[in-house]
Amino acid sequence: MHIHRLDPKIHPPIDPACLFEMGITGNLRVIDATVVTPSGNLPARSLPLTFFDVKWLRPPPVQRLFLYRLDHQHRHNTVQQLISDLRHSLSKALTLFYPLAGHVRLGPGTNRYELFYQPGDGVAFTAAEYDVHVDDLATSSDDEPVQVAKLAPLVPPLPKGRAVLAVQATVLLDGSGLALGVTVHHSACDGASSTHFLHTWSAAGAGADMPSPPLIDRTLIADPKDLYGIYSKGMVPSDGAEIEFAGSSANSYPGDQLLATFTLPQELLRGIKDALAAEAARHGRATVPLRCSSLLAAYSFIWSCYCRAKQRQSPTDDSDQTKTTYFLFSVDHRTRLEPPVPKRYLGNCLGPAIAAARHDELAADASGGLFAAFTALADALDEAVGEGARERWDGCVERVKEVVKAGVLSVAGSPRFDVYDVDFGFGRPAKVDVVSVAKTGAMSMAEARGGLGGVEVGISLPPAGMKRFRQCFSDAMRVVGVQEGVY
Repeated sequence: MHIHRLDPKIHPPIDPACLFEMGITGNLRVIDATVVTPSGNLPARSLPLTFFDVKWLRPPPVQRLFLYRLDHQHRHNTVQQLISDLRHSLSKALTLFYPLAGHVRLGPGTNRYELFYQPGDGVAFTAAEYDVHVDDLATSSDDEPVQVAKLAPLVPPLPKGRAVLAVQATVLLDGSGLALGVTVHHSACDGASSTHFLHTWSAAGAGADMPSPPLIDRTLIADPKDLYGIYSKGMVPSDGAEIEFAGSSANSYPGDQLLATFTLPQELLRGIKDALAAEAARHGRATVPLRCSSLLAAYSFIWSCYCRAKQRQSPTDDSDQTKTTYFLFSVDHRTRLEPPVPKRYLGNCLGPAIAAARHDELAADASGGLFAAFTALADALDEAVGEGARERWDGCVERVKEVVKAGVLSVAGSPRFDVYDVDFGFGRPAKVDVVSVAKTGAMSMAEARGGLGGVEVGISLPPAGMKRFRQCFSDAMRVVGVQEGVY
């Protein structure tokens, strides 16, 4: 492993001027900025981007924040050792996930992008201190919002030059906790791959059994219809210049935005499914109980709450109430390709599922809005994975662009990623946030904390919108027969 200091002219880990402009001066101090390279001597290697990868070149990166409470054993004089250990275990993990130490570039003499690694490449690692207590960031109340401006300095921007991974470890006030910010560009890999990397890194840090290594082989993704060419059309500038990634710095977040987590425990998910089953029987659709997964139940509940909160924002605007609104979620195609791609494949293997319904139907009171959301979501899933789905893949990027332009609620993350198991040896995370949803307008999904089942959802809204959403969430819980605070 080699660790060398970042050149601030090339790899700015954090711009203090940006923090000054945001009004959070004096809270965060960068104490070290380095590059962590893979252990061992790896040769230069390039991975061509597939059609699953290239469609992610333009969107901003995913910024995930892990908040850890530190006990007395790990505070003060041992915190610097923790950061040193994080660097060394990162180096070990990068040996297996070496493409994440590289950068995206145009292949020499081509107009096709690739993920390129060469000896000396590494990951920008920022160490910092932050004058905010961990309890002010990982709030005790599930739906108590936190200012995004407090969280944004804890997730690093990607260095210039189309790097795909950056890390920041921040010691919180009085050694109360450690914030680990991880920024990953989606063109390098999807959530299944990036969390595979995180579990590998944390196992190396904790001295635990390592997960199976990633499978790094882009030839597994066949492209007989040249979907790469279709998806990348217009993406390469006419003058041959390489595109730059969308920014991810702290000052790119809305100033008044809030981020809150809403837990849907098993009891609530059962209540949602029961309410859907009753509504399905009333509509003569008795198959709903068999097809309603916990994930679709959660999507249905949040989407209907979201639309109801929007309706309360402008209840007299009839044009808004009758328009079509959209919900976008990803489907992992690893097991659906022919032949199937192993789960440990490193890269992207996601396709979109797009649900559409009238806003006023989604915002309907009682369980009507919930059922409208579920039927639209179930139809979207059938269209994404059912017979003939792959014949429609050539138009999916344009379709996504259309619904994004019209306004869409999308999803980042999954309960299947087990982010609360990312333990480096000093305990499980007290809280995991996807801070980038404050910029993209998506909702984040993860498994519920505590290992008792259920899911948790991260929502980012301005203060007035958050107040409306929290009220709609509480009202919807009562509709499905679950009272707040009983679980």
